[in-house]
Amino acid sequence: MGSPNILKVSSLDKGAGFHLPTSQADIVTPDSPAIEVMTDLKQIVAATVGSDVLLSHANHLMISRGVRSLLVTGSKGDVVGLLTATDVLGEKPMQCVQKQGLTHSEITVKDVMTPQNDIEVLTLKQVAQAKVVDIIETLKVHNRNHALVVDADPLTERQMVRGIFSASQIARQLGVATQIHSVAKTFAQIEAVLAS
Repeated sequence: MGSPNILKVSSLDKGAGFHLPTSQADIVTPDSPAIEVMTDLKQIVAATVGSDVLLSHANHLMISRGVRSLLVTGSKGDVVGLLTATDVLGEKPMQCVQKQGLTHSEITVKDVMTPQNDIEVLTLKQVAQAKVVDIIETLKVHNRNHALVVDADPLTERQMVRGIFSASQIARQLGVATQIHSVAKTFAQIEAVLAS
């Protein structure tokens, strides 16, 4: 191994721009394969949190990771729930304060998450045959901003979360600039673009 080469640095030119992706991979249409808008957990590490973590910490974790949902995991690495930005910022924390007598700083992820037995999932087989518009309509009908996609471990047949659909990500990939505050508003913005 030779000695390292120190590269010469220079100043950024005044008025310099920046490149945008030239690949069509991130640009989708309603008729694109649904798999193109799924976050594939075989390619991107899942954002996770433990159920006993304080809600305020989970919120900071979402912000730092740039995500709007976290898989809630148990001690054996199993999925025990799903926490979304709506759970954190919506009515659930206030309900915990009123019903359980907790202060906001005492609320944990398990107090507001959707537990495993209430999580509805799509199969990878379904998704492989679907289009983006099918996912949009499915999320809309179920009044959800997120949907988990499952497959099975080929060796153990254990159900595994393979991917996640996010309405905000789909909107970005369709070219809809949006601040997601509610499911209805998100889909209204997406439908406005689809109709044009």
